[in-house]
Amino acid sequence: MKRNIQVLLLLFLGVGLLHISLLTDLYLRYVRPGLRPALIASGVLLIALGAVSAARDGFPFNRPRTDGDQSHGGDQSHGDGHGHSHAGGPKVAWLLYVPALTILFLAPPALGSYTASRDDAKTPKAPASTTGDSLFPALPDKGVVEMSLNDFSSRAVWDTDRTLKGHTVRLTGFVTPGRHGAWYVSRLVISCCAADAQVRKVRVHGPAAPPADTWVTVTGTWHPTGNLGTDDASPALDVSTVERVPAPKDPYHDVVVTPDSR
Repeated sequence: MKRNIQVLLLLFLGVGLLHISLLTDLYLRYVRPGLRPALIASGVLLIALGAVSAARDGFPFNRPRTDGDQSHGGDQSHGDGHGHSHAGGPKVAWLLYVPALTILFLAPPALGSYTASRDDAKTPKAPASTTGDSLFPALPDKGVVEMSLNDFSSRAVWDTDRTLKGHTVRLTGFVTPGRHGAWYVSRLVISCCAADAQVRKVRVHGPAAPPADTWVTVTGTWHPTGNLGTDDASPALDVSTVERVPAPKDPYHDVVVTPDSR
């Protein structure tokens, strides 16, 4: 690969990382918020390496070689004795710019319904109890209970005390179509980056499905499914209202969504 291509690739990648992590919130489509300092440091390091390489090679003002330069020392890297030159490297090396420029100018969207519909939902395990008390705290007696999909799913599968019974809850996520007209409110949660994303899905009973990937807040009551405390149970909700909402800044952080955090 030509040195010029290497230098530009380092610079583009560095600028792209700083763009998504320092100037915007786009990095949240790829990694957890806690990794932002590491992305910024990586961007600065790549730009520094590119600048050092450029200064060392005189790029972009490097002097082109002359016939006299190629004749010294029997340098065979510029010809193979048959009139062919191999110094330029493969032309397809320019394709390495594509991922760097994509990050800089065209950031891909966060994972959504396509991923959620093709992966099995992972129900979080029940929390361990060391006191003999209920694994799940009681919910408020009055009003609509704002819940994360993670909390609701865990209770709907493992809560044998049925703390969800008789409560109206509100969940926020994106629409994932299912089979035969079924649909789900979904979230993707990550441990480190989008590559390890796990699916949380709650089946909706009631209203027709909005378009796929639409972010919605649904309000309803728990729909018991299967035998509680076993893998046979699954999270579901009898929904009374569906409200379209803006996508949150952090699409993978499964928390209770309030108007200020959207």
